[in-house]
Amino acid sequence: MTFFTKLLLFLTLPLYVIDQITKFWTVGKFPPPWIDPSAKVVVSENVFHLIRVHNQGVAFGFGNGTAWAPVVFLCVPIIALTLIRIFWKKGVFNHPISKVAVALLLCGIFGNLTDRLVQGFLLTELADATFWQRLSAGYVVDFLAVKLPLYDRIVPSSGGWWPTFNVADSCICIAAIMLFIGGLRDEQNTKKPVTRDP
Repeated sequence: MTFFTKLLLFLTLPLYVIDQITKFWTVGKFPPPWIDPSAKVVVSENVFHLIRVHNQGVAFGFGNGTAWAPVVFLCVPIIALTLIRIFWKKGVFNHPISKVAVALLLCGIFGNLTDRLVQGFLLTELADATFWQRLSAGYVVDFLAVKLPLYDRIVPSSGGWWPTFNVADSCICIAAIMLFIGGLRDEQNTKKPVTRDP
């Protein structure tokens, strides 16, 4: 079993399962946002809440609620997976940190892609809708709401609350940081002078 196969089995798969369990728990626990947008579980008052947010866009809600978002953001993960495969074959992800990052990235991509493919079909109000209408209604379940110090000074309209996110989003963000670190390490290794025995 290769190092990357172990990562897929013991990192990507468990995190994907946790991501989906927490999202289905959120959908079962809270009503849709348009029915009761104030529904929440307060874990720590004014610091950390659990809520239900439907995000048809991407990071920071970009594209959320637009007609084009469901189509575009169904294609983006497929393109990302294709690029990962190409870069993997070219040996871009040589460093162990980069390989762990790819494992996390795959969890994030598959986790949110599953939402977009499945959640629209679970909306009871679309039970009689066409296949395309239900697919187009797909959304990513976000549920982690965290208030950050001073964030309200950067984005005053936020009230200090970071955009709601989920486990898959966390994996993608951590993966991005690790890919950056792995890239720096690879660059440093290539710049090291080759020492030869006299």
